[in-house]
Amino acid sequence: MSFVIRAATPDDLQPIYEMAKLTGGGFTNLPADRASLLAKLERSGTAFARTDEELADELFVLVLQNTQTGDIRGTCQLITRVGQHWPFYSYRLSTLTQHSAELGQTYRAEILSLVTDLEGACEVGGLFLHPGERAGGLGLLLARSRYLFIAMHRKRFADRILAELRGVIDEAGDSPFWDSIAGRFFGMSFDEADTFNALHGNQFIADLMPKHPVYVAMLSDAARNVIGRPNVSGRAAMRMLENEGFAYENYVDIFDGGPTMTARTDLVRSISQSCNAVVSGLCDGDGGTLSLVASGHLRNFRCAYGHVAAGDDGVLLDAKAASVLGVKQGDTVRWIER
Repeated sequence: MSFVIRAATPDDLQPIYEMAKLTGGGFTNLPADRASLLAKLERSGTAFARTDEELADELFVLVLQNTQTGDIRGTCQLITRVGQHWPFYSYRLSTLTQHSAELGQTYRAEILSLVTDLEGACEVGGLFLHPGERAGGLGLLLARSRYLFIAMHRKRFADRILAELRGVIDEAGDSPFWDSIAGRFFGMSFDEADTFNALHGNQFIADLMPKHPVYVAMLSDAARNVIGRPNVSGRAAMRMLENEGFAYENYVDIFDGGPTMTARTDLVRSISQSCNAVVSGLCDGDGGTLSLVASGHLRNFRCAYGHVAAGDDGVLLDAKAASVLGVKQGDTVRWIER
């Protein structure tokens, strides 16, 4: 089978909606709500249509398509600059050290502070791969295609980048972190709050969330144990992010306590190490190195796996990948080894 990443369109609403219903909650960027998803696709269409390079508050939605069947089997998103419409809240985990001379004791307490430190960064998120396709490196293709898109449209993205990983959610769909902190103030379950945030934004957090630091020692054992930990399904994603140069710097999601990974955009591996090359010729078979190869600009963006052999005057690209990407000899592609 052959798969390609391309720009999403409003015609992709139904398959994206069907995938959103499979997320299992806690997936703010991919709500199982048609109106919200359509609004995302329309916003994305506006971003793809804008041709100037000014940094703005934009959203790009990509989809993974089976080129043989036409089926949409995955999706991902890029946000060029978070926190422009609503504040972008995180909890920052830090340590407060206090010393008592009379007791001869030093006490160190971990605290969670509500911050907007990451406001203005770009974000990669909304990644979901259909459960029936979780083999063959398609998750890696989805994830890394976003970095090639950023590299090919660099001026449209901020200099700092983040990725939020879903935190620990139990079998009942509840979040121990939410229940121990925000749930006490909001009078709603984690699922209700997460759904409301996905549909209406997080201004209600600014209105109701306690602004004073929270001492970690005062939380339940269950809540303390999940701070900065990804959900089981997100562990592989965390490793992929670390391989790209992202790091966990004690920022956690205010809903489920999941880790927020950050990096300097230009230092992300698939951005800094990928390169542009002219397709000097096409070849048959599997000669060369299996790589991620991207072509096109904005709404014409395509990304797929292909075999690439680098030479002095460009690269040789296998004919099958060239057909999927819509490129021919003399065209320019951006590529990086898998």
